[in-house]
Amino acid sequence: MAKRPTPAPAALHGRWILIVEDDCVTAMDLAETLSAAGAQIVGPAGTIESAFELLHRRPQLDIALLDIEVEGSFVFDVADELMKREVPIVFTTGYERSEIPSRFHNARHCEKPVGIAAIARALGEELARQESRDALT
Repeated sequence: MAKRPTPAPAALHGRWILIVEDDCVTAMDLAETLSAAGAQIVGPAGTIESAFELLHRRPQLDIALLDIEVEGSFVFDVADELMKREVPIVFTTGYERSEIPSRFHNARHCEKPVGIAAIARALGEELARQESRDALT
């Protein structure tokens, strides 16, 4: 019998999640919802610079939630750093997947507008997917 995936709230409990989002209301809603699910929130960062500062202060992360465009700049340099650290990424964006550089095509992609619950579910599923990969290696 196949094991059922863990629901997002349980999967997020105790996990360190970096949030990079420049819309203040969305960022606070995400932080509040994910915290309520037991996650430890790093950020939210509203600029690329503040995202790198947070990465410097908290180098160990379980997953990152990145808005593709933050304050008019693309977040791909932050995503590259996270990939070097083998941190899974979930992108939120209004951009088409084809507009995202090919090196990030394996990352989860949530198209805006997307609900907070759907984002929490995507984070939980991505963490479960990462754990499954890790168990195979």
